[in-house]
Amino acid sequence: MHGAIRIGCAFGLWLGLIGAGLDDTRSALPPPSPRLLHVPKDALFVDDFSSGTLAAWRPDHPELWSVVRGMACARLPDRKQVRSMLFGGDTTWTDVAIDLDVCMTRGVDKGVAVRVLNDHGIGVDLRGGDYQDLVVYQGAIPLGRVRSLNADGAWHHLRVELREMHVRVLVNGDVTLERDARAIMAPRGGLALPAYTGGVGQCTVYYDNIVVTPLD
Repeated sequence: MHGAIRIGCAFGLWLGLIGAGLDDTRSALPPPSPRLLHVPKDALFVDDFSSGTLAAWRPDHPELWSVVRGMACARLPDRKQVRSMLFGGDTTWTDVAIDLDVCMTRGVDKGVAVRVLNDHGIGVDLRGGDYQDLVVYQGAIPLGRVRSLNADGAWHHLRVELREMHVRVLVNGDVTLERDARAIMAPRGGLALPAYTGGVGQCTVYYDNIVVTPLD
């Protein structure tokens, strides 16, 4: 996940679209997403996409993103190395926790970019398929890679905690990776949701229940 937006290869700038595949599974729906049962009173940002719009977000390529049955969805053409980002949040955020649910029905890479500022940030990539791992990058600089099982076609919960220059990632409630990133991480920034076809040339990914809360 080395990359063009400097938040990892899977989370880079879009390099161009030429046509789309004819595979009907591009439109396959995931299982129903988890319900957002509790929103902290001090939440800085919340979106469960029940509005049916992406009004709170800034897609780099709006034609690739939509809201489908209360879920944000990116369907990319069947072409290798196609990338897109859905930007959100506030660039003044510092110490925050970012929670989200994600399900990939086609492809490998899914996750979130954090501390996004001026096209820089930390990429948190939960890779499915044959990888079954979690990788964290700042541009071409790896921060860590650990084994993390994440079945395709199932929902997974990501929580990324940012305290000063420290990153802590939980996958489905389990602490999976912790790193000190003081040498490369910005002190503040927003977030972005990625879509990336990678080497397999496929990507249909769903996101839901984005919640950002402050950390003491």
